[in-house]
Amino acid sequence: QVQLVESGGGLVQPGGSLRLSCAASGSFFSINDMAWYRQAPGKQRDLVASITRDGSTNYADAAKGRFIISRDNSKYTVYLQMNSLKPEDTAVYFCKADLVIADSGSMYSLDYWAQGTQVTVSS
Repeated sequence: QVQLVESGGGLVQPGGSLRLSCAASGSFFSINDMAWYRQAPGKQRDLVASITRDGSTNYADAAKGRFIISRDNSKYTVYLQMNSLKPEDTAVYFCKADLVIADSGSMYSLDYWAQGTQVTVSS
């Protein structure tokens, strides 16, 4: 069984910083891409940033210059460092991992999602 467990959300004042973490555990062979998404009330879930297994990154325009995605492959963990936070960053943040599963001699990849963590930016 595979789990993605997030931590690090909370309440922060505008201009502040937060660091989100998301760790994968359970039975899987390896992890391909990892990513962070967010969903504000009444809106769709949008990509914030993604990172490949070798560390190549991609950011949404709203995250460029303020957020940094990184990963530690030895810990099966992805991070999102969020700086200069704005009220419009308020949302539930979800991490997603493309996990490679080995099963009965075959291998396949499957997207797994974490449960989400609330980030609220408010004074």
